[in-house]
Amino acid sequence: MGKDKQDFFEKVYDLVRQIPKGKATSYGAIAKALGAPKSSRVVGYAMNHSHTYDDVPAHRVVNRNGVLTGKHHFSASDAMQRLLEDEGIKVENDQIINFEKHFWIPPLSTGNDSEN
Repeated sequence: MGKDKQDFFEKVYDLVRQIPKGKATSYGAIAKALGAPKSSRVVGYAMNHSHTYDDVPAHRVVNRNGVLTGKHHFSASDAMQRLLEDEGIKVENDQIINFEKHFWIPPLSTGNDSEN
């Protein structure tokens, strides 16, 4: 993986670690917060690779409609749903019920990250 891509993935993981329990957000919201609004697909790629980290709550990231599109990257097909439901988020037919109620808006990146 290239350094730029790896750096972007790390920024995604840092942001995902901030999602509170009982909340969920979308790939697009993360991309927008990181100043790359057209990179929601790349956020998805990052989430697909996040399972090597124990501290990245990937189950809290879904598509813009609250659909559990990343569920196939978990150890069991129902693992993502179980993790969300353990946090009080109801899921039916692989979609979060009342997604707006549970939606977390990530803080926008300040862009002041130091470049090495």
